[in-house]
Amino acid sequence: AAFQSLVEGGVQALAHSFAIIPQPAMDVAASNGVPYLHGNTSQASLDLMKSDPKKYRNIFQVDVAETYYGAGFVKFLSNQKAAGWTPKNNRVHIVQEQIGYTQVISKATQAAIAASNGEWEQGPITDIQFPVQDWTPIIQSLKEADCGVIMIDHWVAAELASFAQAYVLDPTQGSLVYLQYGPSQPEFLDLAGEASEGFVWGSVIGVYADEKGNAFRKAYQEKYPGTMGMVYTGSGYDTIHILAEVWKTVDPKDFDAVGKAIKAIKYRGVCGTYTFATDTNSPISYPTMTDDAESAQAHLIFQVQDGAHKIISPASHKESDLRAAPWM
Repeated sequence: AAFQSLVEGGVQALAHSFAIIPQPAMDVAASNGVPYLHGNTSQASLDLMKSDPKKYRNIFQVDVAETYYGAGFVKFLSNQKAAGWTPKNNRVHIVQEQIGYTQVISKATQAAIAASNGEWEQGPITDIQFPVQDWTPIIQSLKEADCGVIMIDHWVAAELASFAQAYVLDPTQGSLVYLQYGPSQPEFLDLAGEASEGFVWGSVIGVYADEKGNAFRKAYQEKYPGTMGMVYTGSGYDTIHILAEVWKTVDPKDFDAVGKAIKAIKYRGVCGTYTFATDTNSPISYPTMTDDAESAQAHLIFQVQDGAHKIISPASHKESDLRAAPWM
């Protein structure tokens, strides 16, 4: 209903971070061809676009699919190992939530592990159901499996903060613990407090710590004091600037002309380089899809260090090296 009211109200573009109802939102936008930029991080959204390129021609995903969380995470592990990190063993324990998004990520991770030619081995796969009332049984299963790497495939920041607080009281000693992108949301640090120290997390789109990214971070935090999110702040900012750039030369009322201009643009924002000249109307990811860092969006891996998010990968974008967590 919200999307329908906006389209009927005559908006000249739609933009947001993500929608939990991607197909209905895309169908509403396609009804009159209004340019629609979203951050659904969804293979299903890209598949829908490919199923009818004419219908969905003016719909663009501003980041890659969630499948790259899996491939990118395993690549990160291998790169860290090559750089000198020694895992206590090569097994990866996946704790997975049950929604489609997390299931896709889990399957992509499992596939990447299987494709690693034995460098990494699949450990247990443990199911959780939102909301998680008690993390104790999960933490016990992690200790029993004793894998070198633990992946918590869940995206709700408040629940990941609750996990962190419980985990540090009875950790699996020596394991690298990765929390899927939820810590990017401000409430993770706010709620987890000191318990957040040492946890690793990633996002296929996030605010860089280069000159452009740091200038944005500084300006944002001056205007909005407190804990800053590392994803939606920058991706939202970039999305609006992509539209503004296109509207400089194209009539905003000419939806197809705007769509063609977005398709052709190469825009370097605070979250990397946006290009949409693909069959999915979505960017490419570095380093999984390309070796050219400036042509893509970096899949950023962060670690909480001294109470702050620090980029530790890829090497071309890092602020800090991986640091041993308190339980490692």
